[in-house]
Amino acid sequence: MITRQRLAAGVCALLAALTAGIAFPAGAVADETDQSAPKVELVLDVSGSMRTRDIDGGTRMAAAKQAFNEVLDATPEEVRLGIRTLGANYRGNDRKEGCKDTERLYPVGPLNRTDAKTAVATLAPTGWTPIGPALLKAADDLDGGSGTRRIVLISDGEDTCQPLDPCEVAREIAAKGIGLTIDTLGLVPDAKTRDQLSCIADATGGTYTDVRHKEELSDRVGDLVERAADPVVTPVATQGAERCEKAPALKSGLYTDRVEFGRQRWYKVAVEPGQELRAAVSVADDRAVDPDYGVLLRAVTVHGREIVRGEAAGTGRTDVVSTGLRYPRPDSDDDTAPAETVCLQVTSSFSAAAGVKTSPGLPLELTVDVVDGPSGHHDVAAFGLGRGWWLLGLLVLAGFLAGLLWGWLSRWRVAVWRTN
Repeated sequence: MITRQRLAAGVCALLAALTAGIAFPAGAVADETDQSAPKVELVLDVSGSMRTRDIDGGTRMAAAKQAFNEVLDATPEEVRLGIRTLGANYRGNDRKEGCKDTERLYPVGPLNRTDAKTAVATLAPTGWTPIGPALLKAADDLDGGSGTRRIVLISDGEDTCQPLDPCEVAREIAAKGIGLTIDTLGLVPDAKTRDQLSCIADATGGTYTDVRHKEELSDRVGDLVERAADPVVTPVATQGAERCEKAPALKSGLYTDRVEFGRQRWYKVAVEPGQELRAAVSVADDRAVDPDYGVLLRAVTVHGREIVRGEAAGTGRTDVVSTGLRYPRPDSDDDTAPAETVCLQVTSSFSAAAGVKTSPGLPLELTVDVVDGPSGHHDVAAFGLGRGWWLLGLLVLAGFLAGLLWGWLSRWRVAVWRTN
């Protein structure tokens, strides 16, 4: 009996150990998946102006609730979604208290559609419009993890909590280099609201959309949530130096930085013999700047000799100016030839408009790609034609034969005509 009891206990212990051994790795995988899962937080303006009836005969709040319900039903399973409100609770006239009125209505995480819809159903237009404080809190809600992070802000008016400028808040969020994008939607906006929401979106590489109908709101919010689930290349935040010697060493990838007005940024890339360096840079004016600006990208040696350059200019019609360059390093017969350090210098000629803050600097995006360079005569362009020589020869031959045939037919027709 004792032996049987011990045997049963041993079997139970073995099963428990196996269960634990299976369960823990599964949990670890789930945690790892959660860390890389895309995160989206919907930030909704619930200020008093959302009672206005100008969207398809109903209130702006009703349109927002309908859009949220439709979006919650269509949210992809892999997206971790949360909801934050601004101006939803405080009804008084104390500005200081009203500018604190932002609340996490539904935490960012796996979506329970019933709970989220119930929370949205309780909302009623109430108070102030603290957009800046809400964006700061939303950025904290999305902190951590390696997946896509996106804030979708829906508002019908300007921020009422100056001097905390929401544009400056967005720039500070972008300057942290955490890869967070803010998309904004304006409900029947006036010009000032449109300018402010556009500025917030531009600061983080997001988009701005005017909305005047319920269907537009649902479709746009749904598109932005689904976009978060799409695989994207997450840029890596870096910080260039004032000279090449102290510049960060970069490998192939996408990088973000900030370039101060009138300053240079330096980066280093190692290029092996037979490889080709391809680099491109874009600088965006996320605030008011003077017209006539440009960006210069130079590849130079560690001794300061210029190898190649790319440059572009703007006249105020676009908010992004980009340029690029290519440097193919010749192959070497020496297998032990060391890598060459190429210094990339980024210089922009933007100047801030009067009264505009110059800090943080303008957002910069740098793409670096080191690939195998051209090898052999088959990969080298010949008088700009490359492998097109055989096609050109074929066309010349075809044209010659067609000319002979046409000439012969013409002479035959003339001969027949004279005979008749």
